[in-house]
This record gives sequence, structure tokens and C-alpha cells, in this order.
Amino acid sequence: MIDTTARPVRPANFGELTELIGHELGPTEWHEVSQERINAFAEVTGDNQWIHVEPERAAASPLGGTIAHGLYSLALGPAMSYTLLAFDGFTHSLNYGYNKVRFPAPLPAGSRIRMRATLVSAERVAGGIQLVMRQVVEREGSDKPVVVAESVARVVE
Repeated sequence: MIDTTARPVRPANFGELTELIGHELGPTEWHEVSQERINAFAEVTGDNQWIHVEPERAAASPLGGTIAHGLYSLALGPAMSYTLLAFDGFTHSLNYGYNKVRFPAPLPAGSRIRMRATLVSAERVAGGIQLVMRQVVEREGSDKPVVVAESVARVVE
């Protein structure tokens, strides 16, 4: 039996991965979403929409201030996942994509977020194992998550 309270959980083979199906992992540690990080993400991606990078203008908006890009929070998914589930017992792992992504609530600058993840499936495919994981990113003090995503990863034994 795999210890799902360990950080990170370290399955060593396909059988141990399947034991994790349906178990929630996490939450991760809190991650602060500063205006500086939002600005850096905008710079790297070229998405400089004012709601993200102009605090004075955004303060007058219905949101009351700047918010992080939805893709900013989604982009943290892999790094947060690695703190919950490690694949060091495998040859390698890689992100394969997403089946579904939603951004149910805005993420204001100055917020803190963390993630919980649940392994939905693990199945053998040509060349390895395909994993589907439900990732929920929550904002401190909010009833609604900022991201709900179904990530797909591949690992090789």
C-alpha cells in the first residue's frame, strides 16, 4: 500500500500507480502570487493586457485590481504536481497535455494559492504509462477554485 500522506508520494511501478487512483494528494505549500510574478509572466508571454499589469487602471475595474493570467496558474501545475507525486522510480516522465481546463474564479495579485491533485487513471500505452490527474488550484479565502484542470502525463518504467 502506498502512503498517500508522504510528500511527495513516490510510486515505483505501474501497480503502485494504480493504487493511487482516486486518492487526493495534497495540498501543496502556499504559493504567493505577487504583482512582480504576474508582470514577469506577462513579459515572457507577451500578454500585457491591462487587467494583469496596470494596477491603477485595474483598481477602477469591477475586479478592483490586477489579476493573474489564467495560464499563469495553469503553468504552475507541473511544479506543484512534482511536490505531490514524484516519478524518480521511473526512467522519465513528461507532460503530455490537458483534456480539460477551466478558470472558475479570478486570481487577484497578492493572493496565495495551493493545489490538490487526484489521480483519475493510469493505463499502459505504447511506450509507457499514461496518467490523467485532476488538479484543483485553490485561492486562500475563496470558496471557488481558480483552476480546475485534467492533466495528462506519460511515464516510462
